Amino acid sequence: MPTDIHQHLWPPEFLALLRARSTPPLLDGWTLHLPGEPPYAVDPADHDIAARARLARADGLDLALVSLSSPLGIEYLPPREAAPLLAAFHDGALDLPAPFGVWATPCLSTADPDTRSVRCELERGCAGLQLPATALLDAAGWARCAPLLDVAAELDKPLFIHPGAAPPAEDSAPAWWPALVPYVQQLHASWFAFRAFGRARHPDLRVCFAALAGLAPLHGERLVARGGGRDRGRVDHNAFYETSSYGTRAVDALVRAVGIDVVVTGSDRPYARPVLPDLGADAAVHALRIANPARLLGPTKGVRP
Repeated sequence: MPTDIHQHLWPPEFLALLRARSTPPLLDGWTLHLPGEPPYAVDPADHDIAARARLARADGLDLALVSLSSPLGIEYLPPREAAPLLAAFHDGALDLPAPFGVWATPCLSTADPDTRSVRCELERGCAGLQLPATALLDAAGWARCAPLLDVAAELDKPLFIHPGAAPPAEDSAPAWWPALVPYVQQLHASWFAFRAFGRARHPDLRVCFAALAGLAPLHGERLVARGGGRDRGRVDHNAFYETSSYGTRAVDALVRAVGIDVVVTGSDRPYARPVLPDLGADAAVHALRIANPARLLGPTKGVRP
């Protein structure tokens, strides 16, 4: 089953609610306003459901998992604001035609994580749980989110870690700054926090980091030099890395660090185009698009009932 585990597609009711907001995150027509980023002109075709379904089929996909874009910051809105947006996203995404599936996203602005809503969304067909990397930057973050991860583990669902909202950038910062600096820093920190604090608490949880975890696994030599690499040669076969926005050089380097069996294809459409790295063998492409996503997603392969 050729799979892209990382796409973005906003259902109509979700779009309507973003347009009804008076403070960011909001849509003004097709211009997206976020607190930490410059205004972004959204292409209406990017959220045309029929057109995106045709594009997914043209990409040869049997499954494309839709992710709520965590940089919107919806997870951290007050519950009265977040709840209708999250409901509209989940309801609309679960109603999308084939080949789409969806990751479940919780509200994180309350003192106690909303495990009840997460369980509901996972049981009604979401492929797994998505959390922003900003929620998992340190020991406290992994401890706070532990009840949510317990639900995912109980239901044999994976965790997808996506970049979160960027802090406000200087006016002089180029448009690419959030994607190349705070997003990568978040993923890098969340990977090391997972290694230091998360894995011991959740030994069997399948975890996937977007964008190759900000290339954090490539720092193995420095980790050894600084005293944290005693188990450097041991590969965590339940920690996966998604390829969005990276090509052959970065994927090849990561494969050398963690092995081919834990790298999965993700595109981040519509913000980036799918790239199949040239690793010199059809077996590698099969692993990234079919075999490894199947292991990540488990028996249901991300398909809602």
